[in-house]
Amino acid sequence: MSDLLDFLLPVSLSRLNHDETYNDFQIGSQVLLHDTQFPDWEPASVVLVGTGEQRGAGTAADPGYPDEIRRQLYRLYHWHEGIVLADLGNIRQGATLQDTYAALKTVVHTLVTAGKTVLILGGSHDLTTAQYQAYVLGKKIVEATVVDALIDLQETPHPRSAAFLMDMLTGQPNYVRHYNHIGFQSYFVHPRMLETLDKLRFDCYRLGKARENLEEIEPVLRNSDMLSFDICAIRRAEAPAAGLSPNGFSGDEACMLARFAGMSLSLSSFGIYGYNPLRDPGGDTALQIAQMIWYFIDGKSVHNREAPLEEKTAFLEFYVTFTDVATTFIKSKKTGRWWMQLPGGQYIPCAYSDYLAACNNEIPERWLRAQERLS
Repeated sequence: MSDLLDFLLPVSLSRLNHDETYNDFQIGSQVLLHDTQFPDWEPASVVLVGTGEQRGAGTAADPGYPDEIRRQLYRLYHWHEGIVLADLGNIRQGATLQDTYAALKTVVHTLVTAGKTVLILGGSHDLTTAQYQAYVLGKKIVEATVVDALIDLQETPHPRSAAFLMDMLTGQPNYVRHYNHIGFQSYFVHPRMLETLDKLRFDCYRLGKARENLEEIEPVLRNSDMLSFDICAIRRAEAPAAGLSPNGFSGDEACMLARFAGMSLSLSSFGIYGYNPLRDPGGDTALQIAQMIWYFIDGKSVHNREAPLEEKTAFLEFYVTFTDVATTFIKSKKTGRWWMQLPGGQYIPCAYSDYLAACNNEIPERWLRAQERLS
């Protein structure tokens, strides 16, 4: 595993904290950090990797950009004794954009294969390509979820950050079992894009629909293997460095989405993209991202308490018939989360609203969409 060192630059803790010491309960005093030496990251359950690569968005790259997020993160207090965090530093910038992709892909693949959850503090959103390619390298079929005000399916290849989804969703061989897009803003998206994604039976959630009841998004994230979050999905007032729109998710809603992601038993990588400290002189966006990471870790602590579905005594069972279909809903006694059974016998994550719909003799839309994808 020491081969990872070839791809990573250390982080200077003294530069982050200006030579001031953290107290025993702050994250900065507990993280296993790549500073003067490469850490033993084996005990960690969450591993952080940074990259300042911005060339995919047509701007200059700086491998140290994620350090501004670390500066804010390390000041926060660590409440979760069961979660060990390692920080392996920043990806070395390659001679070309493809070189950086290759380095990030290798690092993420190695960590995910070792059973770690990887947090990527990224530059431009096209780095999602490398995050996904880490699974391709391991020939793992994934459910991928993106939170973004835009849908990066532009036909023109430049800038790369506006077109990377085309390769990810249509490239061969393809390892995307299902794709979810959360928080798109309709006035920024060509209607044909949504038609294309719908024909592929992918699920897209408009910003207003997602904000209407954020709890409905939790089952989507619970079933995801990888999550890519572009900070332009957050309204400009609460993430000034995003700079796209006065509308978007609020800061606390972004934290809630991050917590839902941490609660997922499936999710093994979470990339937060779009941060550039040159657009964040007050550090508000860095603090927003740091708090999202804190909530992601908080979600991991809930994840660790969840029982496996096979442990029948940990769940309440509800038998329901709707439109002549008999099925079973189960609810976790520990976390209150719901699952519903498909005709093939497998359980999929759902929400309480799906159970209520079934009780009213209505076909839950989540159930119907899952059946369509299996047919």
